[in-house]
Amino acid sequence: MRRTGRLCALTCVLALVSSGCSVARRADGTPSIPSPPGAPAVVPTVIAPPQAQGLDGTAGAPGPQVCTTITGTLTASLHLAVTAKPNTWNDGGLPSMDLCTLLVEGWPVTIGVTALPRQSDSLDRLLTGTSSRERLSEVGPDAWIAESRIVFSVGDRAVRITRTSALDRAGAVAIAVAARDAVPKAVRNARQSDAACQVSTPAAERFVGARAQLRRDYRMNGALTCIWGTYDATVSIVEAFGQQTIPEARRVPPPHLAPIGRPGYYLPGEGELVFRHGRRVVRVAGLTSPAREIPLETLLGIVGPLLPLFLR
Repeated sequence: MRRTGRLCALTCVLALVSSGCSVARRADGTPSIPSPPGAPAVVPTVIAPPQAQGLDGTAGAPGPQVCTTITGTLTASLHLAVTAKPNTWNDGGLPSMDLCTLLVEGWPVTIGVTALPRQSDSLDRLLTGTSSRERLSEVGPDAWIAESRIVFSVGDRAVRITRTSALDRAGAVAIAVAARDAVPKAVRNARQSDAACQVSTPAAERFVGARAQLRRDYRMNGALTCIWGTYDATVSIVEAFGQQTIPEARRVPPPHLAPIGRPGYYLPGEGELVFRHGRRVVRVAGLTSPAREIPLETLLGIVGPLLPLFLR
């Protein structure tokens, strides 16, 4: 009876959470306002770029991760079935996060750990978009809980746990404490590269303005992801197979057409180029801090060396 009652409570609270917890979040939710003549160009306002569908840990990068480490501890403490998906992925944002999926009675909870050491504003960035927050002293002196996430630091890393509103406060704290204790053993090497991505490295490093401190290359069900980053900039190329639609194409007004793909679109407000070729959808996205406009020509130059691979 206790188990059934708690699961019902989890389900009821989860229903209050907005559906979907995308790793691509806008820095502010306000609609864009047309700029008057002579105003600065539109610059990207996202924390992490849009990604291929299906990034949930089913496929991706193997190796050490927080979620698989803490399932036994949480099953015992929550008295609920807790499992984890086996792989990780990276959101290519600022800060760039290595992500994994924990399942609590089948409900997904995403745990992210910064791929590079945290900066002074990392926690503030990870709280962007929340309407209210409060301290979570049970987890740490700089831990915060908001309506859909918990953020805190562990050593030199920042951690974000999303969808914790599905749990009561005690359950959310239990997950955060377990993750906090597991992070030091699960931090990944900053450089993880795939030879296929190397042809675009010179153009990507010209964009980030330095030798990439962060590399995150991996394959999702055969589709290639390449990420280059520093503390102040990231650029990613994300390939997806079998994606039926390009969601960006449904925007009103429609996005700018790009001279690549069938079709191809350029979205200056997200610093994104997205195009289709056959059954592939390819996204090229860049972010900088402070934000700046990313010209279409820059994105074309980064993905250009990889086109023979995508168009094979």
